[in-house]
Amino acid sequence: GFACIFYGGPGTGKTETAYQLARATGRAVMQVDIPNMRSKWVGDTEKNIKATFDRYRDCCKKMPVQPILLFNEADAILGKRSADTEHSVEKMENAMQNIILQEMENLEGIMIATTNLTNNLDKAFERRFLYKIEFPKPTPNESKHIWHAMLPEISETEAFELAKQYAFSGGQIENIARKQLVNAVLTGEDKVSME
Repeated sequence: GFACIFYGGPGTGKTETAYQLARATGRAVMQVDIPNMRSKWVGDTEKNIKATFDRYRDCCKKMPVQPILLFNEADAILGKRSADTEHSVEKMENAMQNIILQEMENLEGIMIATTNLTNNLDKAFERRFLYKIEFPKPTPNESKHIWHAMLPEISETEAFELAKQYAFSGGQIENIARKQLVNAVLTGEDKVSME
């Protein structure tokens, strides 16, 4: 199997890259809904994790190309295991993580995890990721291209001025462009104002 983790700040393109890789290689994406895996009932969370990997194995058998198993915001379940397991909650968390570790060890497919918080990852998980790829914020030159792609009405010079002035991630620039579009629609203007 192939497991890698994309890490970096919010809006740097981790999830989008996973989807672009899937698109470029003709693969489906099976995104894990982490909040819905957790259950207040004892043993259900572990069953849900096991069922997720079972479903993924079935998809691998049925599909002509192996799909990507995507754990978005994976730090929610791949955090450091607790040494103090006197409470039932810690026991359940550790049991859940042990199942994921075992499944990753036996993985025959492609797993991509994304996280903003690599400091919270358990060392045992780190070892199982073949690649750990950092997604930094864009440089001013990269940011200029993002500004211009998101707001094609602005000039290259204006895009570069915005890039130098604001150290935004691609996701933040996209949100600004969306707000500009909504404002333009609401005010009836077709041009983006840079004032």
